[in-house]
Amino acid sequence: MKKIGLLLLITVFSVVVFAQSKSEKQVAVATEQLKKAMVDGDRAALENIAAEKLSYGHSGGKVEDKVSFVENIANGSSDFISADFKEQTITVSGKTAIVRHILSAKTNDRGKAPGEVNLRIILVWQKQVGKWKLLARQAVKFS
Repeated sequence: MKKIGLLLLITVFSVVVFAQSKSEKQVAVATEQLKKAMVDGDRAALENIAAEKLSYGHSGGKVEDKVSFVENIANGSSDFISADFKEQTITVSGKTAIVRHILSAKTNDRGKAPGEVNLRIILVWQKQVGKWKLLARQAVKFS
């Protein structure tokens, strides 16, 4: 019985994975690259993935453009020690993609004692010259 359950689980997982379109897979990869760049504080990777007209909204209401977004992560003002994206969904419509997930992260902003955040996030990606670029991001606190 356990083997049948395991086989069923593998089959369902395979269908879900293969059900993603090529664009959805590319957006998922871009989202993982964003997460890695944020945790690593990788200035070059952040600059590469962010659109020139990026609008990056924080849960407290602060909104950053590309320059301030990259700078604050690269200089450690906004320091992600770890990040996990849960319950992620991806919807693609033409050259636009919407990603929703729950961000659970450990932070060390400006060298303050480690903190934790749990936020709902929406990312808007736009395909520009063959690459998915982060155009907008908004975080909201759980109510």
